[in-house]
Amino acid sequence: MSRALQLRAATPEDLDWIHELRHRVYATELGQHAPHPTQRLHDALDGENVYLVAARGPVRIGFVSLTPPWAGRYGLDKYLTRDELPLLSEGGVFEVRILTVEPRWRTTSAAPLLMYAALRWVASRGGRHVVAMGRTELLGMYRAVGLRPLGRTVRSGALTFEVLAGEVADLTRVATGRYPTAVRRMGAAVDWQLDMEFAPRADGCEHGGASFSAIGPDFRTLHRRHEVVSADVLDAWFPPAPGVRAALTQDPDWAARTSPPADAQGLRAEIAAARALPEDAVVTGAGSSDLIFRAFGQLLTPESRVLLMDPGYGEYAHLTEKVIGCTVDRFRLYAKDGWRIDQERLAEAVAPGHYDLVVVVNPNNPTGRHLPAAALRTLIAAAPARTRWWIDEAYLGYVEQNESLAPLAAVNPRVLVCTSLSKMYALSGMRAAYLVAEPALAQRLRHWTPPWNVSLPAQLAAVAALRDPDHYREQWSRTHDLRRRLAAALTGANEGLVVEEGVANFLNVTLPHDGPSAARLVRECRRHDVYLRDLSPLSPQYEGRTVRIAVRDEPEQQRIVTAFAAALRALHPASPLDAAHPSDAAHLSPSPSLESAR
Repeated sequence: MSRALQLRAATPEDLDWIHELRHRVYATELGQHAPHPTQRLHDALDGENVYLVAARGPVRIGFVSLTPPWAGRYGLDKYLTRDELPLLSEGGVFEVRILTVEPRWRTTSAAPLLMYAALRWVASRGGRHVVAMGRTELLGMYRAVGLRPLGRTVRSGALTFEVLAGEVADLTRVATGRYPTAVRRMGAAVDWQLDMEFAPRADGCEHGGASFSAIGPDFRTLHRRHEVVSADVLDAWFPPAPGVRAALTQDPDWAARTSPPADAQGLRAEIAAARALPEDAVVTGAGSSDLIFRAFGQLLTPESRVLLMDPGYGEYAHLTEKVIGCTVDRFRLYAKDGWRIDQERLAEAVAPGHYDLVVVVNPNNPTGRHLPAAALRTLIAAAPARTRWWIDEAYLGYVEQNESLAPLAAVNPRVLVCTSLSKMYALSGMRAAYLVAEPALAQRLRHWTPPWNVSLPAQLAAVAALRDPDHYREQWSRTHDLRRRLAAALTGANEGLVVEEGVANFLNVTLPHDGPSAARLVRECRRHDVYLRDLSPLSPQYEGRTVRIAVRDEPEQQRIVTAFAAALRALHPASPLDAAHPSDAAHLSPSPSLESAR
């Protein structure tokens, strides 16, 4: 028998034991529920809950239950109305329930590991808040891990519970910051079989680009770039314009050793000429992330309130919430609406004047949907004067340049437009981007721009790229054709897949409810050196089932389709019950709640 404590998703074979242990603890031992003749305890959420199990070999030790927001209801709904607990109506709320451990294992690390596993599962599905019910006599334990009482008490049978809540980011900081040694010790001792990493990223932000870890971040195995399909990042599949190569190879020794123009004046002038903008409205940066961090650091404070689209580019949530500490609200986009922005609903959300900044990535990453410029202009014009709009146009070339709001940003101090030259111009390795703002605001941002921040190779490459629009128009057109071909091939791989194209250089594939999680599929594809992006950490709207795939050239796209199909064959039908989905249960029955039963 394995000595390591195993953490895994429940299998169908675990369910009878789960129901039996629940009855033994919550009916017989604690008196929360009346005994049942079957010696089993069920509730109406059983078809929608996700169960995580701790075991040592064949010996089951304990479990914890999670109710995701896409279930449409929570165990707490039995006890409190949404008016009494409005948090349940917000996005990204996961309920952690019925933490239960076999009596002989209650003095071990099983309960803390199950609590930590629940937190990591919620975070990996884009969860932002956790709610739970905890026995009043165990309140100290729950406070110690970062949960806070909400001032609501629930009575169930012989037990009294406090309603608890916590933000996922705060709970993660408590776990890794307050108990780093314990977490490391548990990580070294556990057999972690869940579909997310045991530990979160050090910076707390879920970036893409895991494919470079396969190529080799120490650059000693760069030959691997020919073997790895990097469809997890949205770098261009096509080469930059011939003039870019010429500019970089004409005198590479000089380009490497020479300091660039300190303020990138030549690049700024080229951008202004190519986009018909006043030069003093342009701010250059070493990629869009440089501009985002620099501008938001000037425009926002911990007292600011920001509205983000959900799903949306994860860097904005990371910067506003975790770095600056703003109050951040989400404007939810829905699959049933084709992920399109509901203009009327957005106008209503912005109208009261609560927001200092509204961020719109257009076309949106990761949904791939584009909001026409005319509609966006109307929204901005109707919005309160105090609200600024940040428009990220990293993928606008895949629509039309006349859809840009850069001309508006050049004259309206309430609008800023950020444009990456990386993705559209095949310059991701160069790191070049620009921001357009009303000249006084642009000058303020240039004041906080360090000299020489855009390297000489990057300036040379960007200028050469902007001088060859015909090359890129042809590549963007070919990208649309490649995306359509990839979508058709993936649609034919499995009838249960939902393939959504959008307008940019990627598409999204949603797996069936009875299939594997997106994380497991991504991991299985990596066995074939094919790297895809699991969108689950970006938003609970994806329900842990959606992957994003970048457009690549024909040979690599064939490898993607082959690996995708092979992964589905290897994983489907999925045995772990980790893809919870709504059931047809009509009403709730009495349910137990977060409980250590120790």
